[in-house]
Amino acid sequence: MAEPIVHKLVEQCRVGPASPPDPTTNRTTTLPLTFLDLSLAGPVYVRRQFFYNYPYSTHHFYETTLPSLKRSLSLTLQHFFPLAGNLLCPPKPHKPFISCSADDSVTFTIIESAADFNHLSANHPKSLKEYSHLVAKLTYTMADDDMFIFPLVALQASIFPNHGLCIAITYCHVMDDNSCSHFMKTWSSIHRTGGVDLTKSPPCFDRKALKDPRGLEAVFLRDYFEERSTWKDKLIVQSQTSERANGDEDYVKATIVFSRDDIEKLKRRALNEWKKNDEFINAPQYLSKFVVTCAFVWVSLVKTRCRDYDDHQEESDHVKEEYFRFAADCRDRLEYPIPATYFGNCLTRCHAMLKRKDIKGEGGFLNAVRGIERAITDMKVEPFEGAENWKALFKKTFVLGSTVLVTGSPKFTVYETDFGFGRPVKVEMAHSFKCMSLAESGDKEGGLEFGLIFRSREFEYFISVIEEGLQATKS
Repeated sequence: MAEPIVHKLVEQCRVGPASPPDPTTNRTTTLPLTFLDLSLAGPVYVRRQFFYNYPYSTHHFYETTLPSLKRSLSLTLQHFFPLAGNLLCPPKPHKPFISCSADDSVTFTIIESAADFNHLSANHPKSLKEYSHLVAKLTYTMADDDMFIFPLVALQASIFPNHGLCIAITYCHVMDDNSCSHFMKTWSSIHRTGGVDLTKSPPCFDRKALKDPRGLEAVFLRDYFEERSTWKDKLIVQSQTSERANGDEDYVKATIVFSRDDIEKLKRRALNEWKKNDEFINAPQYLSKFVVTCAFVWVSLVKTRCRDYDDHQEESDHVKEEYFRFAADCRDRLEYPIPATYFGNCLTRCHAMLKRKDIKGEGGFLNAVRGIERAITDMKVEPFEGAENWKALFKKTFVLGSTVLVTGSPKFTVYETDFGFGRPVKVEMAHSFKCMSLAESGDKEGGLEFGLIFRSREFEYFISVIEEGLQATKS
């Protein structure tokens, strides 16, 4: 028996920037990429979905809400006009760049879903296949001269009649999450107010804002061209994978929430263990909630995914390297000021590494806390230390090693993205098995939530590890 259709296409349209009030206004036609954009240029996508309560019919949405979403999006693109354009990646030796013109526009897809809104917007495990239709899709084309053309943004609104609305964005990583949050909050503000941008903070496109005293552009451009040579094969494989009917059946996505109380207990446990370990002088006075919760989740994930590796395994398994990777915003980390509204990537990359036996063992939580805290301390001293080796490290951690990569941050306050329907009831990110998404808690003030992907048989074991670890903080 064929599976029932759970969604249908209502409309697919294109929305362009509103005409500037002054027709003589000069609009940039090309926007160069900076050295920090190069390593993320190409088919590197970020996918986020915002779920809202919306107790209205599809007809009501189509007649009232959709026109205002389109108009407010057009007004927003007037400020963020490069997002209506394309990332052009010509063959070597030419650098990639963003091209935008007055005729450019963003694809906006409207879907009606018959799926269970409350189920998909909850924290409990959901099959990846269940909400794949809610993810905005980005495509690419190739010109005759071997030019890759990547639209920068795709948007989608999925209406769950009389229950909810999901607004999704997928974008090329030529901008970071800070820039995306700026865009989404500007759009939601203009929609909520009927045309007024309450953020009052237009994006800054000045490429001179970023300086490259270490000469990293030459290194990153070399790495970019090396990676570009693999795109055709990778994109073909990705296309074939997405067409497989059962590709995601064995994986589930779930959200783990830590309350403020949980976090404070983890901080006390980490500091107490640090001081008891004969290093009282070296113990920090304070640990951030990012450090202690990420360390706790990292240890729990390794214990879960490597639970079949016990003390009788070969020594090579015990010394296998486990990596924890995360990005850090550099807008306030450099020796010169970067505008808070700078559009693009202003990120450095950080990592902690532990041997598997040191993260699974009795002192694993403290070891993970120390490793992540040390990575942050080093980043604050020199944000781009070792940046020349980012590509080699990526290969070592993702291809040869075992890694967890953080996407998102509570600093982006995604739950404040209000289109006039109230706060989102859930914000999700679609990502790979090796990633975990991080945001402020949507319902527990001062808390954090982690979005994680599990093989279906792993989730219950992971929860038992989490509960056991939290119980230890009470002793």
